[in-house]
Amino acid sequence: MPVPAPVLYPPFNIVRLSHVEYRVTDLDRSRAFYVDTLGLQITHEEPGLLMLRAMEERGHHCIILREAKAADVAVLGFKLFDQPDLERAAAFFAGKGLPVDWVERPFQGRTLLTRDPWGIPLEFYVKMDRLEPIHQSYKLYSGVRPLRIDHFNMFASDVDAAVAFYNEMGFRVTEYTEDAETGRIWAAWMHRKGGVHDVAFTNGRGPRLHHSAFWVPTPLNIIDLLDLMSTTGWVDNIERGPGRHGISNAFFLYIRDPDGHRIEIYCSDYQTVDPDLEPIKWDLKDPQRQTLWGAPAPRSWFEEGSLFDGADVAEPVLKAQPIVAP
Repeated sequence: MPVPAPVLYPPFNIVRLSHVEYRVTDLDRSRAFYVDTLGLQITHEEPGLLMLRAMEERGHHCIILREAKAADVAVLGFKLFDQPDLERAAAFFAGKGLPVDWVERPFQGRTLLTRDPWGIPLEFYVKMDRLEPIHQSYKLYSGVRPLRIDHFNMFASDVDAAVAFYNEMGFRVTEYTEDAETGRIWAAWMHRKGGVHDVAFTNGRGPRLHHSAFWVPTPLNIIDLLDLMSTTGWVDNIERGPGRHGISNAFFLYIRDPDGHRIEIYCSDYQTVDPDLEPIKWDLKDPQRQTLWGAPAPRSWFEEGSLFDGADVAEPVLKAQPIVAP
């Protein structure tokens, strides 16, 4: 299927991705990973719950860690432009026969909770409590010096259908991978905020969350994190990288938290603000697609992901196989 033309005047205006809530089985261990090792800042703490932000963020939180018996993903959050967009979003999802619930969230204004057609839990809001800036509080910088949350990547059982639905909401395709034999999309990167992506979809058993990503200042921050993780008991949590993607041109590292949730540390991609920017197409068998330097990803990167609460996982429609590291 061809990549759909961008919807420049969507039914409601999504500004950007905002936050993710992870359920974790050992909050103290997760705190050691996200706060003590990565360097995210605590904005709220209570028994069984941590809320965190990165260094450039003024919104109250970008990650919620909630202790639970089993690890999964409770919700992905997005910020809307203005209050009327909340009503328009509710009408859009209701018109698709999808759930519409108004929920109370701490430190957040009126919030719409819904799901996409595959069951991914999504929430939309306009106002979140603003905090004082800390981007020049350099004494707080530690770990990998995370500046902001950048994107979500999801496994999708039908990437073409996922791209069509999120395109209708105004996400624009920047780059995509096509399976030459079928003409179907194997993966796609889609944005709202003017980077390479706010959301991405990768062919696989889905829906599952492949990873959440954080933007850092330079590749040297990633090297520093690798040195830190390898000497503080986290070496086995390093999954892939460092390297440079062909897609997005980003310098990357993939790591796993104590429950296996995958986190990408990421920098050096490019702006995609122009509404008429043409998507870049990659062939699935191009070895530089995954890593510009040619190294393929490990099998775990294609097969393992985090379950979404309440979503049933289906096998992928497309059976094409990428290059996998031996």
